[in-house]
Amino acid sequence: MSDGTATCIDIILAIILPPLGVFFKFGCGVEFWICLVLTFFGYLPGIIYAVWAITK
Repeated sequence: MSDGTATCIDIILAIILPPLGVFFKFGCGVEFWICLVLTFFGYLPGIIYAVWAITK
């Protein structure tokens, strides 16, 4: 699977379940925990952070 396809799949997962997309990209690191907390505070902040973290 090419890098572009993997990023596209990560972004789709980030929209459906934000922490899952970040987990597949970074593992259980700081980015995952930040996304998890933001998702608990609100679904939209979790999505925004997840897409930003994956595409940066």
